[in-house]
Amino acid sequence: MSATGSSPRSPEPHAHCVLRPPFDTLWATNDAFAAARAVRGRLVRDLEGRQTLRFEVGGKGYYLKRHRGAGWSEIFNNLLRLRLPVLGAGSEWRAIEAFHHAGIPTMNAVAFGERGRGPAGRESFLITEAIEPAIDLDVHTRDWVHTPPAPAHKHALIHRVAGIARRMHDAGINHRDFYLCHFLLHLDADTNDTRATPRVSVIDLHRAQLRARTPERWRNKDLAALYFSALRIGLTSRDRLRFLRTYFDAPPRVVLARERTRLAWLEREAERLLRRYDRKFAHRPELQR
Repeated sequence: MSATGSSPRSPEPHAHCVLRPPFDTLWATNDAFAAARAVRGRLVRDLEGRQTLRFEVGGKGYYLKRHRGAGWSEIFNNLLRLRLPVLGAGSEWRAIEAFHHAGIPTMNAVAFGERGRGPAGRESFLITEAIEPAIDLDVHTRDWVHTPPAPAHKHALIHRVAGIARRMHDAGINHRDFYLCHFLLHLDADTNDTRATPRVSVIDLHRAQLRARTPERWRNKDLAALYFSALRIGLTSRDRLRFLRTYFDAPPRVVLARERTRLAWLEREAERLLRRYDRKFAHRPELQR
């Protein structure tokens, strides 16, 4: 990651703060939590308990996520839906560190703070460097059915995404929102150059889980989500085999025999997710894939 940051001492108990350049200098004499609350920028997302802003310092882009704490109603609602609630910026901070430790391309975190006890009283923030210029793979692949990409570019992207998925799961990490929209293709090179190796980073790690070993259930859920998001971009059977060969690091005939049960489940689950997506956005055909 970026340079080792400083951890300003806070007079408050149960507070933790890490600042890396340029915020270690900009906020050196300020209360970092007050400074994070004072940041103004373009509002990207505003959900219950979490707000995301894009802002600039010295002409460079950053994203700030401010977490205001989760109420018990939100926590119980998530648990009733069998989803672990996001209780602050700490989970994404730790996930970013784990990604970098495993050599998986993702965001660079430059500031993090967390204070307060209990989910409702916890305040936290996370600042990451903007990955720019870039385009998410959901947008990048949207017209592939009508305007197919250069085969070499498509094959390179499949290999890149499959390799990221394999390294992530081998490192004991599962994403829980593993869709094409959470892969950013860097545009600092010509994306139509078939000789170029595409650079891809994973974003939105706030729901990621870290373990010594990724359980099969969560590995499969990530793969099903990714497959669902790619069902309508015009991938061929050979393209699917390319992904499987890279992800499982084995010849396709071995994978098809050894992973037969898993692959059948992934087909059913991806189709189920697609039907649910179509029902949800039936009134907004422009969002249907």
